[in-house]
Amino acid sequence: QVELVESGGGLVQAGGSLRLSCAASGRTFGSYAMGWFRQAPGKEREFVAVISWRGGLTYYAEPVKGRFTMSRDNAKNTVYLQMNSLKPEDTAVYYCATRYYSASSSYYSEVPNDYDYWGQGTQVTVSS
Repeated sequence: QVELVESGGGLVQAGGSLRLSCAASGRTFGSYAMGWFRQAPGKEREFVAVISWRGGLTYYAEPVKGRFTMSRDNAKNTVYLQMNSLKPEDTAVYYCATRYYSASSSYYSEVPNDYDYWGQGTQVTVSS
């Protein structure tokens, strides 16, 4: 059982930056990946980024590549999403999620159904 709590959302102007946090509790994360997704009203949930907890390897969706950076703090059991050069198209509720992956598979997945636990989400609004 894993509990995830997101924070750090807010309102920024286009070109600005935000840093989202996702604090995890309930277990260790050695065999887990932590992902970020986003969902705008009336839209499907969209993959943003993922990191392997053990090794810190990252993978990003094309729309955010070069602008967003994911990282982790093992001591705090927390992952972060640094969002720079924000665009109005980035406006959405951002969710963190976690999933287990085996040695025969990759740490990254863009599929929401692959993730086992989800946070409550944090709103990000980018004005033009």
